[in-house]
Amino acid sequence: MRAWASRRVICGCRSRSGSNAPSPGCSRSRPRDFRVRCWSGTGPGFRSGITRRRRTRSCVARIGVDLNPKVPERCRPPERGVSSPVPRSRPILFDVRRGDWLDLVRGLPPASVDFVYADPPFNTGKSQRTPPRAPRAGRVVEATYDDSWATMEEYISWLRERLEAMLSALKPTSLVAIHCDYRACHHIRLLLDEMFGADRFVNHLIWHYGLGGSSPRRFARKHDDVLLYCIEPDQYWFEPPMVPATSRRLRGQMKKATDVLDIPSINNMARERTGYPSQKPIALLDVLVRACCPPGGLVLDPCCGSGTTLVAAARTGRRAIGFDRSDRAVACARERLRSGTGNFSKLDRED
Repeated sequence: MRAWASRRVICGCRSRSGSNAPSPGCSRSRPRDFRVRCWSGTGPGFRSGITRRRRTRSCVARIGVDLNPKVPERCRPPERGVSSPVPRSRPILFDVRRGDWLDLVRGLPPASVDFVYADPPFNTGKSQRTPPRAPRAGRVVEATYDDSWATMEEYISWLRERLEAMLSALKPTSLVAIHCDYRACHHIRLLLDEMFGADRFVNHLIWHYGLGGSSPRRFARKHDDVLLYCIEPDQYWFEPPMVPATSRRLRGQMKKATDVLDIPSINNMARERTGYPSQKPIALLDVLVRACCPPGGLVLDPCCGSGTTLVAAARTGRRAIGFDRSDRAVACARERLRSGTGNFSKLDRED
């Protein structure tokens, strides 16, 4: 569909002087008509519309009168060159692999990973199970992963072996985040101090999620821990994330995030909920990925579960690779990446 708009304008030197006589040296002896042709949609005339828009802009620069507001918004051609958060020179890569973290991480190229977010089992002493995909009688609930070690020493030894195998894939600018809870946080902190060095410690983040039960014999446990370490203290990449201010004085403004992240856990009615056990909210991973990985960089999640880290990387213009031993986890992560919208398919859907 075509739309036409015209506007009779007078030379800018006349309009500024307030008289009809042209200024000395002006080659225009009379008013000129400018006719602007605009297109809605695409088609054979789209290029012509863009060309005439450029001519209009040159007229605006020459005479000082903006003609574009006179054209209805629906008739204007779209802006050219929509910006993309992802640099075109670096291809986007999303990969989900099934297998043990220890074996798969050794296949990564040296110095290829910009940010590691690891959410390993917490050593809760029980098996994490996925609910059945349909409430059929006699159907066995599938065990997703075993979260039990005989002793804390065995658990730390298991984690140490995998972290050491990962070191060759890290860059001097890389950051490593280990997600844990009260059961093993202090043990893992000592392990990371030993592996990376105490001077490589960056932050002890608190994820305050709020939901959950309480106990009459202790304070309610309402947070997880995220330990953040760097490879080289003077080289790591970090961009402070901005969050809405909560104080009355700064209400409506943004401020730099603190080491306490008040982000609710996923409720049972949330659209992003997949049903996978221990699924983390995408808002949490969005903050971590934006802060700790440069745009276009590579994020590694060696225990990716339902794939929340990979989805956060895709949304923010980063590349991502995820590992998991569970077939259900790999299928769920791949399905979420394929959807690409955030309204993720339910894990309990029939195959």
